[in-house]
Amino acid sequence: MFLLYMNPILIAAAVVPAVFLLIRVYHADRLEPEPSGLLLSLILRGVFATVIAMVLEELGSALLGSVYAENSLPYNVIMYFVIVAFSEEGAKYILLRRRTWRSDAFNCQFDGVVYAVFVSLGFALWENLGYVAMYGLSTALVRAVTAVPGHACFGVFMGVYYGRAKRYDNDGDFVKAKRCRTMAVLMPALLHGAYDFIATMEDPNCEWMFLVFVLALFAVSLKLVRVGSRSDRYIDGGEGPLFFG
Repeated sequence: MFLLYMNPILIAAAVVPAVFLLIRVYHADRLEPEPSGLLLSLILRGVFATVIAMVLEELGSALLGSVYAENSLPYNVIMYFVIVAFSEEGAKYILLRRRTWRSDAFNCQFDGVVYAVFVSLGFALWENLGYVAMYGLSTALVRAVTAVPGHACFGVFMGVYYGRAKRYDNDGDFVKAKRCRTMAVLMPALLHGAYDFIATMEDPNCEWMFLVFVLALFAVSLKLVRVGSRSDRYIDGGEGPLFFG
């Protein structure tokens, strides 16, 4: 309901970056467009993942604050690499898998990237609306080039492993499938934790470190999307993993 009271310009500033990235990833799926109903349901699951993550983060921060002083090094490491990263990426992954793993539409390896990015950008879209509602247009502009694409990048890494897991599962290699499903949570959580940890460091020199990290993250993610899209095959008709190893 808070959207009814927001300036339309702020809403657009919060929503447009996510929509732009959704369209780019959708068009990268060159073999077979995914059902619009499925994609919409993934965006909504991304929105719901923000609620799950918020509850887990509140509980985790309360417990962590009883052990370590807030903003101390141990506090920040555990907060960003464990509580925030696994709450958010774990919530996305659980909802992603429940909706898509057994779906008939999940028939190409690159579909894993599309699905994970749609969930991640649903999360980023709703999270961005909350930040913009509280802090205004300047926050929207900063997050448009950092946090929103950041969530998309985490989704790319999640989707790469998720698509590989589906291929291995289809080939009957359940050990490798399980390993890839585990990595589909661990890798984006590690990147997410590093992103938040570096972004919140108070040393001015860390601004350059954050810039380098973000640029590298974006560059690798774009490369994975291009390679994955170009080399995509139907899961039932290819030979082994097709990209990212």
